[in-house]
Amino acid sequence: MKNQPIETEAPVDSMIHKLVQGSYFHDAWSINAAEPSLDPLSQFLRVAKATPAWIDSAMKLRNRLVSLLGLKNLGGLSEIDSSKVATEYKPGDRVGIFTLIAKSETEILLGDSDKHLDVVVSLHHRQSRQSSQKIVTVTTVVKVHNWLGRIYMTPVRPAHRVIVQAMVRAIGNAA
Repeated sequence: MKNQPIETEAPVDSMIHKLVQGSYFHDAWSINAAEPSLDPLSQFLRVAKATPAWIDSAMKLRNRLVSLLGLKNLGGLSEIDSSKVATEYKPGDRVGIFTLIAKSETEILLGDSDKHLDVVVSLHHRQSRQSSQKIVTVTTVVKVHNWLGRIYMTPVRPAHRVIVQAMVRAIGNAA
């Protein structure tokens, strides 16, 4: 049986849970981790470094299009410093396209802010109640600041759904 992402809610015991209320957009996806010994940041680094080319191509297209509106170029999801290990990252450090906001044994918060919106992504893990599996939940929360943020989210929402499911699926698949 294939390990597939399951749409869920932000974990109640997570740091991101309180950010969901009042958000313009949020979603959460869970999967059994293929490498349960990895902490949340190591899970993210493993998956981001192996981002499929189609996702990085989509990010390049996004960056070209939003530059016409004066928004920032985020780079690609796979643009991770390969020489740096998870334990070296501290809050405030860039981790690919995101900034590390917070880090604990069970969760990381990554985010980015622009004049039109704020994005926070959480990778949270917990032990399964039914088995020895570790369940990783990826939650995304978006707060928009203006009409540009709402317009931006129109094409991003469906694209995000496809991309986040691919990334979560990678957490559930062995390297």
